[in-house]
Amino acid sequence: MRKSALLNLQTLVRGIDGIIPGGISIKDFSVVTRTDEETARSMLDSFLQNGIGTYEDHQVFFDENDRLKTCLLAIRMGAPVDEVSRSLDWKDFESLAAEILEASEFETTRNLILTKPRMQIDVVGVKSDVAILIDCKHWKRANQSSLEKAVKKQIERTKRFLKTENVKTAIPAIVTLYQEELMFIDKVPVIPIFQLSSFCEEFYGNLDDLNTLEHS
Repeated sequence: MRKSALLNLQTLVRGIDGIIPGGISIKDFSVVTRTDEETARSMLDSFLQNGIGTYEDHQVFFDENDRLKTCLLAIRMGAPVDEVSRSLDWKDFESLAAEILEASEFETTRNLILTKPRMQIDVVGVKSDVAILIDCKHWKRANQSSLEKAVKKQIERTKRFLKTENVKTAIPAIVTLYQEELMFIDKVPVIPIFQLSSFCEEFYGNLDDLNTLEHS
């Protein structure tokens, strides 16, 4: 039973590559996902049963949100978040980070634009008058120098955010795709996407260890 469940999960994750907006036949889906047509049919049936895609004229039609829906389904079934995230583009990656915050009861905003000077914050989560500002880095490789520059910029965005938004405290953070473990630069957390959920669960207990910026 366990082996079968694992196989189904691996197949589901492979099927994410076939989630392309528009219509796709079973044959074409099998080519894209590198599976036989019987497996492709089973994957598409599973997607449809979970509200992913619609069937019409012997094709399954996907919209732009269906890839993220499939990734979230795979994660709920137990797929590793970092493995699933590799199938996401940067927009999907930001959406996944926002979904994880929302699951931890943060009120979230994506792509918040600040002006004078113009700055963009990928994801903002607010809970109990504390905000976490996330810069999503869909980098395959990130060295220490590039992370330090990203942290510095995110601190500046957070300071700017506090001048315009009505929250008491804000914490800058970086979320990465391929990093293997949580690290801190100037007390700013650099969080692998697969650890974001647990970080949110322990968020308030760790405030003293984070670079918390206060509303002036």
